Parts: sequence; structure tokens; C-alpha cells
Amino acid sequence: MRGPVDVDALVRWGAKAGPLVLEAGQVWRLATANLLHRDALHLALNVVVLVAAGVALEKVCRRRDYVALLVAAGLTTMASSLAWSGAVSVGASGLVYGCMGALLVLGRRHRSHAAFRVRWLSGESAIPTVLVFLWMGWTSVGVDNAGHLGGLVTGLLAGAFLEPRELEGTTRPGVARPVVGVLVAIAVVMAVVAERSGWRVERDDGFGVAVMMPQGWSGEVDGQGRRTFSAEAIEAGEPGDGLAQARHFQEETLPLGVPGPEGRTRSVLGPQSTQVGGRLALRLRAELDGPAGGKRLIAFFVPRGEWVYRLVFIWPAQWPAYQDIVNRMVAELRFDEPSVLREARGRALLSPGAAGPQRELGAVLRRLGASRQAIVPLTEAVRLSPSHVGARVELARALLDAGRVDEGCHAADEAEVYGPSDTGALEAGVRCELSRGALPRALERLERARRVDPQDARLRAAEAALRAVLETSAPHPSQESPRPGGILEGGSRLTPRP
Repeated sequence: MRGPVDVDALVRWGAKAGPLVLEAGQVWRLATANLLHRDALHLALNVVVLVAAGVALEKVCRRRDYVALLVAAGLTTMASSLAWSGAVSVGASGLVYGCMGALLVLGRRHRSHAAFRVRWLSGESAIPTVLVFLWMGWTSVGVDNAGHLGGLVTGLLAGAFLEPRELEGTTRPGVARPVVGVLVAIAVVMAVVAERSGWRVERDDGFGVAVMMPQGWSGEVDGQGRRTFSAEAIEAGEPGDGLAQARHFQEETLPLGVPGPEGRTRSVLGPQSTQVGGRLALRLRAELDGPAGGKRLIAFFVPRGEWVYRLVFIWPAQWPAYQDIVNRMVAELRFDEPSVLREARGRALLSPGAAGPQRELGAVLRRLGASRQAIVPLTEAVRLSPSHVGARVELARALLDAGRVDEGCHAADEAEVYGPSDTGALEAGVRCELSRGALPRALERLERARRVDPQDARLRAAEAALRAVLETSAPHPSQESPRPGGILEGGSRLTPRP
């Protein structure tokens, strides 16, 4: 009465939608989908054929057998459709094919009995009708042929066990036959759902991330359920806690009351501390309004050295069962060794006496947050090539990141001796003073680095941030000093790269 029925309306009313059946546990859709139709023509066509075949079968067989056939055909129709595709499907075509298949076999079995009164629509006479319907389905667009075949096969099998009333004699049949038929159909449904409901591991070898996700999830937009998961690695440039990325995401993607990429944000909760894959992380929760209704969003920001992994889950608010799927995906997410680290280890093992592979291995370990492990190969690289400034800078940064401030400052001073005009060596000295809490001396060394490379935007931003801290900090000795690493971190995060 309200006009054309779209896919969203069919899904809301109970259409067969693979993700909701397999992931949200709404198996009841395999029954309700048989009663829904997309338009009046679809409904009329199924009703006309069902009147011809169904009424004839109902007059011949006992009603309990007929009802069992309809239930079994409906379940196996949608189970076959689910096994073939997760697309949205509706209609009573499976019931029609089930009746036609049962009449075909039933008429063939009892073609010699005069008491069988529907020979005109059964046996061999039903074959042309069935073939015409199958041909129409295979040559048409948007027809669920897998469901049609599932209903037809169910009818054919049921026809081998059905008996006309007139031929059953005076013995009153029990309920075993219809009950067994329905139970077999339910077993088929359970087998299909169990087989399609598996989970798989999706890995990104480049960044060392492995996440469990439902088997049916892919990179394609399916238009149903509209649940999405995206993972992104952002290079922050400095070890951090992900707070800057969480705030940036909140400001850019989730502005309150303003239409954003995912819809209009109603509320945001967080960032809150949590754990993902055994690592400390930050979590944002949001409620959104979109064209198709309310949505839920959860975003996680997981630091790993100089990288921040951003994991974003979105699902419709009307399907709360997806919260359990998100919880499982987060619980089983793992951070593996990325390919760049494996390759660096391999080169270091193949060339144990070369400084380059040792320096590369140490630098990769430090960038991934394993500063303590990076100290050994970087120390070896410095020993093998004492004049290489880059190796000394990496060693100083690894020692400072590991909390070994005195050793890190000594390494920074030696790097400056070998490279007095190298901005990396000068920056290592700045980090040393920040680690000691000597902010004025850090500013002096930062100004020297700026004079060497006045075009470096990162150093310019760090100098401005450090000056602002010194201007606003109180001279009282009991006042808490700013966090040492924050100055250079803030400057480097101005230009994150995906």
C-alpha cells in the first residue's frame, strides 16, 4: 500500500539474508522468507501455480503429510539458496516446486490406479510444466534458481514416500512419516548453516596483523546488513599511545551533530583504555544516524612502536547480535611479526659480519616498538662501522626509548661528534635533554638543528611546541614537568601517512 517494496523492507520483515542468518543467528528467516514477496506480480504468479498444484496434492494426500511437505520444501528451499548465495531472497516458489515434484513422482508411482484422480497434473504430464518453470528461472535475472532446485528435489524425494488416501486402506497412518520428513529438512538446514558459518583468518603480512572474521565477509559491498570492518596502519613517526590518532578520528569522522562520512553522530563515548591483541589500546564508541537507520561504531587505536593500528567496526543498530561478532574478532586479533622484520632478520643472519644488515634489523625493531631487542644489532652495527652516523643515531634512540637515559645520551653525543651537521644526530641530542627533563638545553640543541635545516617542518613545529611549554610552565620547582617525549611526538604527528 505504501508503494514498491525495497530490499531493506524485505530484510526488516524477515527475508533470507545470508549475513543475518549465518552471523547474527537469525535462522528463523529460512522459514519466514517463504511468505514474503517483492511485488503483486511475484505473489500472484506463485499463488496461481500453488492453487493448481497445491490444491490437487492436498486433495490426494492427508493434510499432515501435505503440511509436512510444505514445511520441508520451504526450509530446504531457503537452505539451498543459502548454500549457493548469501543474497536476499523471498518467495513461495520453493513450495510450488515442492508440490510439483511430489505430484510428478506420486503420479508416476500410481499411474495404473484408477482411484488416483489427478493424473492430468502428475506423473509425466507434470514434466513439461516443471521444465518450463526451470527454463524461465535460468533465463531470467534476479531469480533464485538454487532455491527452486532445492524445493524441487525435496518434492521429488517426498513423492517417493507419500501415499494417496484412497490407497492407504482402512489403516490410520501415524505421524512418523511427516515428522521424519520435517526433521530431515531441519537437519539439512543445520548442516548448511554450520558449513557456511565458519570463520577464517585474514592476515596482512606487511603490517603483521591477523584477524578472525566470518567466512562470508569480503571486500565487496553486499547491500544487506551493512556491517563493515576496516583496518589501517598509520605511521605516527614517534612511539605513542594512539591518543592523537583517536582524537583526530573523532574530530574528522565523528563530529557531534554534523553529517560525517558514516552519518550524523548522535553520541561518542571515549577514548577509553582497553586491550587488543595483548596490547594497550584506546577505544571509541559512537551512535550514528544514517539514511538506512541507526548504526553503531567502535574504533580501536593500537600503538605498535611508531605505528598506530586503527580498527573500525560499523553495524546497524537494529542488529545488536553483531556486537558479539565484533567482540570475538577483537578478542582473537593477533599481532604477528611483519614481513619487513622477517626479511631484516634473514639478511642479518646471512651476513653476520656486515654492518648494513645489522643496522637495518635494529632500525626495524626500534620502529616496531622493540627497542630493547634493537640495542644488540645496533651496537654490533656501530662496532662494525664506527663512522656511520645513522647507526649511532638509531642506537641512541633505541637506548632512550628503552629507558637507558645515560647510555642513550652518551650515544647521542658520539653521534654528534661524527656528524656535527647531521640533523639526525642533533635531534638525538634534543631527545637526550628531553629525557633528562632539561627543557631549556633541549631548546638550545633544537635551535642548532633548525639552523642546519631551516626548512624541516617537523623540527619547526617541535621548536614552536617546546617554546610554548617553556612559556606556560611555572617556575615553581614542585610543579610537574611535561612528559619528555611529547614535544617531538606532537611535531611528527602533524603529517600521518596511511
